[in-house]
Amino acid sequence: MASNTSSTGRPSRSSGKGSGPGGRDLTVRVKTAKGRKTSSTLWLQRQLNDPYVAEAKRQGYRSRSAFKLLELDKRFSILKPGQRVLDLGAAPGGWTQVALAAVKHNGAHGKVVALDQTVIEPIEDAILLVGNIDDSTTPGALLTALGGNADVVLSDMAPASMGHQGTDHIRIIALCDSALAVAEMLLAPSGTFVAKVLQGGTERDLLTRMKTVFSSVRHAKPPASRSDSAEMYVIARGFRRTGKVA
Repeated sequence: MASNTSSTGRPSRSSGKGSGPGGRDLTVRVKTAKGRKTSSTLWLQRQLNDPYVAEAKRQGYRSRSAFKLLELDKRFSILKPGQRVLDLGAAPGGWTQVALAAVKHNGAHGKVVALDQTVIEPIEDAILLVGNIDDSTTPGALLTALGGNADVVLSDMAPASMGHQGTDHIRIIALCDSALAVAEMLLAPSGTFVAKVLQGGTERDLLTRMKTVFSSVRHAKPPASRSDSAEMYVIARGFRRTGKVA
């Protein structure tokens, strides 16, 4: 029989098996502590029982989302040695870590530039910038840091959930639109754009725009995305025109 947690919120463990990388032999249950909201308790319990969280810690990734990019890359072959990669909304740096390992594989001279509004703790060999994606000076700073046009532009950006599906969809599409605007300016010919959206795909205008400038546009939900999450990823490949920052 599993023991209950104390009022301090220390987890108890009961038998069971998780899913995901490596599996788990224990299920952690968290009792709501004084001063902690039920929603916070449920989030903590989910984190403690998430095999991707445990595997991220084991492998040294800064977030479980690293596995989303790993799975997308395995399916679509997005990242290659020697590429220039731009990671938008990169904090805390999980996608940057995955991209670095790919572009510098076997000593290749790839480059990864990561942008976020918050400071990212240093990552060896990565160029980390602080800035707003919608600032008019940002594309020029990114192009300078990259040393040329990007082969891949990644965006795992998402606003804090408002709990209203329609509102959340509009806000995440706005971020995707901003990321696409940067990609259109900075991608090299035949480049790839990957961005988070919500299930159901992008809005019609945004999707039409992508199909105009990319030869292929697909949607995918990697296994690491939680089953109860509406998130999807759009993978746009074969950029048809280059853009230059004035």
